[in-house]
Amino acid sequence: MKRRLWLAGVVGTLCLVLIAVSVPPVWADTPAASPPYQVGKWLPSDQHTLDEWKAKLIQETEAETVQRPLLPVIRDFKRLIERDPQLFMLFTEMFNQVPRTPEYANDPTGSPQIRNYHQMLQLMNVILTQAPEFNTTGLVGFPVNAILDWPMGTQAGSVAFLNTKVNRQLKKILNQWAVFLESPDSRYVLSDDPEHGWFGRDAQKAMPTFVDDFICDPKAPYYGFTSWDDFFTRQFREGRRPVAEPENDAVVANACESAPYRLATNVKFRDTFWIKGQPYSLTHMFGGDPMAKQFVGGTIYQAFLSALSYHRWHSPVSGRVVRTKLLDGSYYAEAQSEGFDPAGPNMSQGYITNVAARALVCIDADNPDIGLMCTMFVGMAEVSSNEVTVYEGQHVNKGDQLGMFHFGGSTHTLMFRPGVELDFDLHGQEPGLDSHNIPVRAKIATVKTGT
Repeated sequence: MKRRLWLAGVVGTLCLVLIAVSVPPVWADTPAASPPYQVGKWLPSDQHTLDEWKAKLIQETEAETVQRPLLPVIRDFKRLIERDPQLFMLFTEMFNQVPRTPEYANDPTGSPQIRNYHQMLQLMNVILTQAPEFNTTGLVGFPVNAILDWPMGTQAGSVAFLNTKVNRQLKKILNQWAVFLESPDSRYVLSDDPEHGWFGRDAQKAMPTFVDDFICDPKAPYYGFTSWDDFFTRQFREGRRPVAEPENDAVVANACESAPYRLATNVKFRDTFWIKGQPYSLTHMFGGDPMAKQFVGGTIYQAFLSALSYHRWHSPVSGRVVRTKLLDGSYYAEAQSEGFDPAGPNMSQGYITNVAARALVCIDADNPDIGLMCTMFVGMAEVSSNEVTVYEGQHVNKGDQLGMFHFGGSTHTLMFRPGVELDFDLHGQEPGLDSHNIPVRAKIATVKTGT
């Protein structure tokens, strides 16, 4: 019996791989269109800007007289790809499956940008000692994501970037990048360079109230920040983001400085989250945790964070923390049902709540009309660390810190059980990719009493 199950698993895997390497991408014959401003402004609104950034990176890498040796963590990735026959096939085919037309994946000269996994690894090798620069015309806050944006949209890429071994190695790579971003060497982008410095002319125009909003010292070198990550996880000054009605337990506060993405009701325990519409699938979101059953038929609110914003998480309610959980998952998987996404996984935010690296914090609210509710903070692309800063059994007040994202932007959800009736206040806007930030700790919903 065990042998039959094992053979069935092997056959299933082989079928999936054969489909991945033999079927052309669903977007191969789709005319290129100018994409909207990428969600959260982590990647440029203009695909040409992103292509130029990649072309410049390629030119700089290839212009080196002596090709720099691969860092150990990148060398291990190369070894993993080349020693595993399935991964070797997938990482070869994902570049072959990218359409070679003037509209797709070409540099300004019309030549293919990233030709194979060898070049991919060289570019990733360079990125690991760079920090994101400011740029008004096209911030590349997800540089590894920018390198992979075409191959991850192919069938082979879809399979490869869900592979456990691949994601285990990607986590090591991103953690290695985190070491650099937490070091003083990463502060070179915290300069007053007019165009690319985070305290330069253009950045000051984009963030005119930065000094008033955030704890910093403009008279100190690097405004007092010790690293890129210290700057990225900066904190608001006291009073800049007051808690909405702190004594009123019927008011739910916004957990992140974020823009509404989706509001769903009557969510299912298990659903086909990879199809068009990307429905929520609670058992997969919770990683099989039995607590998921309590939210069947309930409500989920999802929102995404901006590149120029604040990246710490705060409790939406007062109550006792009953569960914290870090779930490993994918970093560069996107929903094939959405077609090609030039800034994937931006259009796959519902999908990645089921498969991406994420953190779960569940709170038994003081207000019995809310009871048990959960927050889920989902890593997108470069987010290599979801840090939870509370512990099980701890009582938190509405607005208290729960944790933070490091090194990148992301998305998050608030989950409520069935029977909890909520009036959401989305501050005069509809959920969607063109929504704007609602301040952290501002009112996001009111629960009806006696529900």
